Amino acid sequence: MIRFISSVQTLPLRSLVLRDSLPLQECIFDQDDDLTTFHLGFFTVRQELACVLSCQKENHGKLPHDAYRLRGMATHPQYHRRGYARELLRAAEDHIKTQLNIDYLWFNAREIAFAFYLSQGFEFMSDMFEIPEIGPHREMFKLL
Repeated sequence: MIRFISSVQTLPLRSLVLRDSLPLQECIFDQDDDLTTFHLGFFTVRQELACVLSCQKENHGKLPHDAYRLRGMATHPQYHRRGYARELLRAAEDHIKTQLNIDYLWFNAREIAFAFYLSQGFEFMSDMFEIPEIGPHREMFKLL
């Protein structure tokens, strides 16, 4: 089941999956609690939070219109390859397009996730770059 969650609920998975188990307070994003930011979670039938993502309204200079930025997408390792991330991403895209009337979603994708995002219809819009202490990334986007 997919539902809106608080920014605080995203922190354990962000820490585990994206930040090498850093303390939760070090996994907070500046815009987590902005009025235009939303967070989604995929819950298993046992109500375990298996996958999270955050989306914040943030335009990008390479895109011609208003946009949302995907941040902090993480799936618990025990739930990989079950389609939860795909479903969660589609729910976010639908919300952004139909409820918020925004046409673009963009983000900085980790190299390890390129294949997943390409399979979901995203395209590259930058060369590879390094985010210190996190690793190689490329900017990606999708017209919704």
